[in-house]
This record gives sequence, structure tokens and C-alpha cells, in this order.
Amino acid sequence: MTDATDVKDGADVTEAKNAEAGERAEDAVAAEHGDAAAATSAGATDGSTGTSVGGPRRRRPPTVTTGTARPEGGGRAAPGDAPAPARQWPLLTVLGLAGLGLLVVGTDPFPQAFRIGVVLVGVALLVGAVMRRVLPSVGMLAVRSRFTDMITYGVMGGLIVLLALMVQPGPWLKIPFLEDVLHLTVT
Repeated sequence: MTDATDVKDGADVTEAKNAEAGERAEDAVAAEHGDAAAATSAGATDGSTGTSVGGPRRRRPPTVTTGTARPEGGGRAAPGDAPAPARQWPLLTVLGLAGLGLLVVGTDPFPQAFRIGVVLVGVALLVGAVMRRVLPSVGMLAVRSRFTDMITYGVMGGLIVLLALMVQPGPWLKIPFLEDVLHLTVT
């Protein structure tokens, strides 16, 4: 039984030596970067006793974020030497259309301006969905995957246009079964 105990104790000693060597390597990296506080908080050891100097051992986060990929089609929409607005023309087109729609709603320059302004906002999102589908690179208009962006922009734009056409008073689009549903829920 002593032979088995000796083997077990030998394994424990080997694990302890490997852990101590790993901590020294982390301390050396921290010292190279001039980060004495990080070396202490990372679990620096006292060479003579092998005990932890700074308390519980913590792992430092990486200095460069890894594991996040740019959305497909999220590259520049124009060459890199072009000015910034030219590189982001798809996003600026969508924002320009939406801004124009909000300006029309806000200034109310003619009758039914609220409806036309809101339709412009919805059309801006639909244009964004079409650009996301057709163009290989759309800059910052790419937020998620191509499929998710197309569905999100398309559904939201379509709903906004549909609601703008159905808004009271004097809707431009009447859907009969929706009136029946409304009457059933209200009465």
C-alpha cells in the first residue's frame, strides 16, 4: 500500500510544480508589460514558500477581443481611400430617407403629410432590406447576418408602410376583415 501512496504523492507534487511554473510564466508576462499590480492580483507567488501573495488567482482578460466576426457584407461600400461618407453611402441613403420622412411629419407642410412622411420612413427600411440583399458590401448597414438584416428591415418597413396607409382619418387602404376583428374586440 505504500507503493500506491508514493505514486499518488508523486502525482500531487508534479501537479503542484506545474501550477507553480504556470503562475511564474504569467508573472513574467505581466512584468514584461510593466504591470506589477496585475502580477500581484494574478496570483504571484513567493519563491521561497510558494504561497500566493495577492490573494485569489484571477485571470486577466485578453487585450484584443477575439471570437467576434464582422457581419457578412459588413466591409466598406467604397474603396478605403474614399472619404468616410462615400464609404457609408448605403447607411446614409437609408438615414437620409428616414430623416426626410420625419421632417415631412414634423413640419406638416401639406394635408396628409403625416401619412406620406411615415410611408417614407417605411420605404427607407425597405430600401435598406433591398440594398442588404443586392449589394455585396453595405458598410455599417450590416448589423447581423445578411438574412436576419433583410428580414428585420423588410418586415419592419412593410409594417410601417401598411400602418401608414391604414391610419385614420380617411385611410388609403381598407382591409375589411380587420374592421370586423376590431368590432369584435371592442364590443
